[in-house]
Amino acid sequence: MKVTNTITRVLVVSSMALTVEQAAASTGEIEQVNVTAQRFEVDNSEYPGSLSLIDDEALSAIQHRHIQQALSRVSGVSLQRGEGQEYLPAIRSPVLTGAGACGAFLIAQDGIPVRSSGFCNINELFDAHTELADQVEVLKGPGSAFHGSNALHGVINVITPDPLTSRDFIQIESGSNDFSRLKLGVAAGEDNNRIGVYTSATRDGGYRDSSGYDQQKITVKHHYADSNYSIDSGLTFTNLNQETAGFITGLNAFKSSSIAESNPNPEAFRDTQSLRVWSKISFDLSERDQLLVTPFYRNTDMDFLQHFLPGTPLEENEQDGFGVQTSWKHIFNDQLHLITGLDFEYAEGSLVQSQDEPTQGSAFLQETIPVGIHYDYDVDSTIIAPFAHLSWDVSEKLNLTLGVRYEDTEYDYTNNTLTGRTRDDGTECGFGGCRYSRPASDVDSFDNFSPKLSAAYKVNSNVLVYSRLSQGFRAPQATELYRLQRDQQVTDLDSEEVNSFELGVKGRINRLSFDVSAYYLEKDNFIFRDSSFFNVDDGETEHVGVEVESSYAINSQWNIATALSYARHQYEHDQFIGDINIRGNDIDTAPRGFSSTRLSYSPSDALGFELEWLYVGSYYLEPENLNKYEGHDLLHLRGRWDVSDSVQLSLRVENLTDRRYAERADFTTFTDERYFPGRPRSVYASVDFRW
Repeated sequence: MKVTNTITRVLVVSSMALTVEQAAASTGEIEQVNVTAQRFEVDNSEYPGSLSLIDDEALSAIQHRHIQQALSRVSGVSLQRGEGQEYLPAIRSPVLTGAGACGAFLIAQDGIPVRSSGFCNINELFDAHTELADQVEVLKGPGSAFHGSNALHGVINVITPDPLTSRDFIQIESGSNDFSRLKLGVAAGEDNNRIGVYTSATRDGGYRDSSGYDQQKITVKHHYADSNYSIDSGLTFTNLNQETAGFITGLNAFKSSSIAESNPNPEAFRDTQSLRVWSKISFDLSERDQLLVTPFYRNTDMDFLQHFLPGTPLEENEQDGFGVQTSWKHIFNDQLHLITGLDFEYAEGSLVQSQDEPTQGSAFLQETIPVGIHYDYDVDSTIIAPFAHLSWDVSEKLNLTLGVRYEDTEYDYTNNTLTGRTRDDGTECGFGGCRYSRPASDVDSFDNFSPKLSAAYKVNSNVLVYSRLSQGFRAPQATELYRLQRDQQVTDLDSEEVNSFELGVKGRINRLSFDVSAYYLEKDNFIFRDSSFFNVDDGETEHVGVEVESSYAINSQWNIATALSYARHQYEHDQFIGDINIRGNDIDTAPRGFSSTRLSYSPSDALGFELEWLYVGSYYLEPENLNKYEGHDLLHLRGRWDVSDSVQLSLRVENLTDRRYAERADFTTFTDERYFPGRPRSVYASVDFRW
């Protein structure tokens, strides 16, 4: 296999280079700390796994309008954008779609998942306050013992500003397509009792017809410390009102500016609000014991028109819940420490799907997709998860860690309308019955156990070689269990499971910093909708890849950095689509290669420029592997000028060469090729005041 050969070559070359310890002299490496891996601060250079950090300096340079623009700097991560704030994610995976696709990724803010694991949303990063993030941390592959369901392919954790260290600021920004944004942050108080308020308001007029959005977010942080404990509390509220633009159809339709700017679904919209409140209470019990208790509350409420479905039904969903994370850290001695705890959460979710107008199209569609209520259900979920993480320094150079997590998930489902596939008044649909099927009220439970084992070897003070063997899981989402179609009256789904092996090396040699990793990941019980429109769990997939993140200081003024990914994602189960068995095929919307390469030039401390080259390779549009998107290359140019210590001006030109491209491409039997077109050349400017 070509992928396996590539991995072998990379690892052999890396091993040969690293055996020469004298080549890695100390150069004053800057410590980078993450909290995603273990909840307590961990030096990222010593973490035995692939965890990438986008720090405040990088986020300030990017000034992303969409979180995709920041995450493109992380190898192995790919987001395909829709218009507005929508996207489809991938972390060491293809770009996943479908009712439960969001369950493959754990999205968190300040360590707390933004949604309950059974009620994820594929776009839920728009609920996090990424616009004012201090740092974004991305753990690739199955999560650690501190992460449960949904940390299947990776974790994205958005870290908001710390009132103890953040400067006061106000930023005003304007750009193409009537884009404007205001950011504001202020903090007050003493070091042991300090509060900060951080807010952003964005307006985007949209590149396409009848599109655009207004979005407001506010985060309030408070820090209080006493001699033996500290309390860090926060509140985040977000609001999004979006006019959504749908797919355009036709081979290479994105290359026509008039078609690309059109919107076949001018009636589509998405309105959503979210609220999260939390406190992290840290107790220093003794010199060897520390306790962290994090109670939280969260609520989300979203209405959106499903423009991608026949009949364009309206979905109204809501979830309301609370929980607590507990972690106790005990240091036995300088070589051995243990972190153990218990996580609990309870959530009440609801979903209503309804249609006001008759379905357009064929007689079959008109008859099987009726006006009225399609689904109306409530689900109460309870999750209890004990875990333990043991770290042992076997010697000065070798560290071993063992983690385990057990998670019990229960869904109490109540159907609030008629059971079966009738209309909401009980009458039958023609052609064998209505499209949407509502199962009877029931209780479902899922038990999952996931072990983790890793080893890290310090070649010297600057270079770490690591390996990691881990399992991940996700319980089925409520929509997969209770939002059925056609003849399916009940599901018999198990949790998706992933087995992953990773080998990597990271560190710094002179002016080069690097993180190279290779992974093999196999997924069992992959949940998908089969040709009978049944939700089933007999899918298997395989994922093999190599990732490189590096930065090289050419001299004091020039720097080049890159994030490279090469992987193959394949179907490993037998499934016939027509007369084609997709076993062994590439999974659709899974480019084998993609990268971000940045050349930076700073002629002085006050002036800086960056040219970024984004590459997305070709990929198949459907499981049969009959149609392809050709891929694309984009250039972005950024510049900033520090007028003084308090004032900064910045200018960004996105899609510098005005390339016609597709943010997303796929293929359906109803529409053939369809695309989310990318934006043409766009210019944005901002002024930033700090004090």
